[in-house]
Amino acid sequence: MTATEAMEHLVGLQGQLANPPYLGLWSRLSTFAITDLTELLTSRKAVRGGLMRGTLHVVTARDFLRLRPVLQPVHDKAQRGFFRRDTEGMDLGELAAFCASVLDERYSTNVELRKALAAKWPERNATSLLHSVQYLLPTVYVPPGGTWGTGGSTPLATVDSWLGTPLPESDGPSQMILRYLAAFGPASVKDIQAWSGLTRLKQPVDELRPKLLTFRSAESGVELFDLPDAPRPDAGTPAPVRFLPEFDNLLVAHADRTRVISDEHRAITNTRNGGVAATVLVDGKVAGRWRLVRAKKAVTLEIEPFAPFATSDRKQVLAEGEALLAFAGEDAQERDVRFV
Repeated sequence: MTATEAMEHLVGLQGQLANPPYLGLWSRLSTFAITDLTELLTSRKAVRGGLMRGTLHVVTARDFLRLRPVLQPVHDKAQRGFFRRDTEGMDLGELAAFCASVLDERYSTNVELRKALAAKWPERNATSLLHSVQYLLPTVYVPPGGTWGTGGSTPLATVDSWLGTPLPESDGPSQMILRYLAAFGPASVKDIQAWSGLTRLKQPVDELRPKLLTFRSAESGVELFDLPDAPRPDAGTPAPVRFLPEFDNLLVAHADRTRVISDEHRAITNTRNGGVAATVLVDGKVAGRWRLVRAKKAVTLEIEPFAPFATSDRKQVLAEGEALLAFAGEDAQERDVRFV
């Protein structure tokens, strides 16, 4: 696949941080370069904005236009849940329209937008207003912010001004559900809800039954759905070692995540503030976590196994780790892999 095809197959890539979407594509594609995704973002063929579960994703521009209207209820619910008290009595439509006018006039960082909100509503908590707007108003981050190696405050733009296309009306969740199953099935209704952030999806899934195959989980007895022509390899099929970045889609795509990671190991990889560590897959299951440590002109890949690797697995992890370093540490004069 190309980077574009992979992004659309996965229905976007988790994008809370700048680098993970690049690493997520590198881990999945036979040929991928950093410039492949950067060029898509700078040419406006891909964008970084809020989608599933109200979190940031990198998606193709056409997918943002398709998905954001369907997922807007998730963002509205999040705004109410976090900031109802601080926006009590406000006209939220007016709040969104004001920020849209500011952003359409000039792409603005969070700092700049907060100042404008404080001046407009001095009696309100400007930080709460800022976060409310990012749920209420579909916005995207302006490159080079959010591209490989960048950090700090990134300018925002409205979708209309950045893509030159207004958001369409929502056509309901059916197509999104089918695309989720193409990437992550077989899956249950609860899985789809956990991935998307939407609730009450039983009826839409029931309406799609004529197009789907159904199964029962051998472990839990839960009903699972999949596309008729989706690949379902035998359980004995070997899966190669893979390094997944922080917040990778695979680790947040199901309500029941034990198919990929045990509850014991998830307690290690998931932090209390919602973080998900970068992980190592051995035969399709999380077997450890990893991080890159940079020092001057050197970069070290530190791999922390949850249990000692078998000799053959260790060799595969080392080989894949060296390939990861060649990609992510291309500019380093010294590269090293350490098991810690």
